Amino acid sequence: MQQTTTVRAGGIGMGVRDERLVPYASQRVAYWYFVVALALFVLQLVVGLWLAISYAFTIPQSIVDVLPFGMTRAMHTNLLVLWLLLGFMGGTYYLVPEEAEREIYSVPLAYLQLVAFVGTGVAALVGFAFGWTQGRPILEIPTLLDFVVVIGALIFLFNVGMTVLKGRKTAILGMLLGGLVFLAVLYVFGMPFYRNLTIDWFYWWWVVHLWVEGAWELVTASILAFVLIKVTGVDRKVVEKYLYIETGLFLFTGLAGTGHHYYWIGAPRAWLWVGGIFSAMEVLPIIAMVVDTFHTQRQRGVVIKEKVVWTFALGTAIGHLIGAGVWGFAHTLPQINYYTHGSQVTASHGHLAFFGAYALLNLTMFWYAMPRLRGVTRFKTYPATLGFWVMSLAVLGLGVAMGIAGVLQTYIERVLGQGFMTAQAQMQFWFKVVLFFGVFILVGALITFWHMVTAKQMREEAQESP
Repeated sequence: MQQTTTVRAGGIGMGVRDERLVPYASQRVAYWYFVVALALFVLQLVVGLWLAISYAFTIPQSIVDVLPFGMTRAMHTNLLVLWLLLGFMGGTYYLVPEEAEREIYSVPLAYLQLVAFVGTGVAALVGFAFGWTQGRPILEIPTLLDFVVVIGALIFLFNVGMTVLKGRKTAILGMLLGGLVFLAVLYVFGMPFYRNLTIDWFYWWWVVHLWVEGAWELVTASILAFVLIKVTGVDRKVVEKYLYIETGLFLFTGLAGTGHHYYWIGAPRAWLWVGGIFSAMEVLPIIAMVVDTFHTQRQRGVVIKEKVVWTFALGTAIGHLIGAGVWGFAHTLPQINYYTHGSQVTASHGHLAFFGAYALLNLTMFWYAMPRLRGVTRFKTYPATLGFWVMSLAVLGLGVAMGIAGVLQTYIERVLGQGFMTAQAQMQFWFKVVLFFGVFILVGALITFWHMVTAKQMREEAQESP
């Protein structure tokens, strides 16, 4: 039996850099992006539990006056966007030096950008509590803070762009930089307020949909490709070919897929079919990338030592397929979307898709980078695996419960034509189920967060005996 002894390695912080694990000193800036992102992830889940309580129980008006639903919902969704973006940015700062084979252009700029985004987030959350909001879902932050976000994004693009320009060029860096530029450009379209609400919502969908099903898909593919190459050791060409396919499908399906939202803003009916069908195809390259990598790894007999990273990577692919692909395709078909748009079916799809496609992607990158940044090469994997399964199964249960609540809501409100509160009364039981699973998601996230920042180095003292 194999015996091991644990030794302290780096405490909660990073400790001394091990050049074999972190070849470039500037990669260490990513650590604080990851830590802040994880903290915001936990905060987002706490606010989400309050929202579930608001649906599951009748809350006294005195409490509602202090924590109104509109305010807490804005906090929940904006925390989601902020922690995912910070995770993407931290992942970018970690992988770019290794891909470009040079240090980040400016570490102080990277920290300045982090402070700007965190400051914006704090200001936005406090502002929501006092009614300082644009009122548009997900894009609630006031215009003044929008400009701070744009400045932070420009700093980020300049820093990454200069690093790439002066270093080695790879397909991963090209795809990543393209996705980041497109992400920044799209955000600008959501800043003005258009007097015509149809036009306003048209550009709102450009930001919301083309962010998550366009630019974010490119960023996801790039980060996942980097991790797969590092973890499996497969030929870079095997992974990169799917990056080119992803670019093609993004241009072909991501843009057209936006059309499944257009029915509700008066656009031609053809967009229903175009959007409903093509949006479901966006997840195919990432699924194929993981499957082909796994197939190649098995053929070559490569042993994957970083089991935790591989588990989260597979979870990303499967979650992407189920949440964004299957749930998304079923929900956005015109004949179904006619009834379900804006219902809890939409919320079910959103939770499954965001967790499967982007939350797990961030956690995959975190589990690859954070142990290295802390100088840990071998650690107990059980807590990490436990955190993965607790979160994943709980999110699946939450998504199914929300979906059932949404079907009830759709039938009562939009088929029978009964009132909103009649539907809410029938949905309360299922939101008690949502609350139950939500608690477990928070527990899984806390296990993951704590183990990431405290995992100890394992030292082998005895060989395996027969």
